[in-house]
Amino acid sequence: MVQQVTSGIKISVETNFEGTFYKNYKVHFAFGYKVTIENQSKDSVQLNSRHWSILDALNNEEIIEGEGVIGKKPVLKPGESHTYNSGCLLTSPFGAMQGHYNMVNFTKANKFKVYIPSFKLSAPFALN
Repeated sequence: MVQQVTSGIKISVETNFEGTFYKNYKVHFAFGYKVTIENQSKDSVQLNSRHWSILDALNNEEIIEGEGVIGKKPVLKPGESHTYNSGCLLTSPFGAMQGHYNMVNFTKANKFKVYIPSFKLSAPFALN
């Protein structure tokens, strides 16, 4: 598990390998990840959008941007958390992801970024 705190918002990420499959005559590696967003600040905040950078072992980069997470824009009061599961596909058995959430602080009426720490994606069979 990797964790990082930005402006009182703690991000924790756990990953797992889901398996391989063929798509368009090419093998793909499926990875799942669970993200927990915990508000450790004294202010209420809302997650509005996300930005992900996904790299495979060949340094091919895919950028994913969009509103909310899994169709939601969670509002977190102090001490609350939001957990969701998602996933990605790679064309190699190794990779990494990192990014940020664009959030709003309701108390201070300002927008800010919360950074998602870089985390590795690796198929267990590809390790030593």
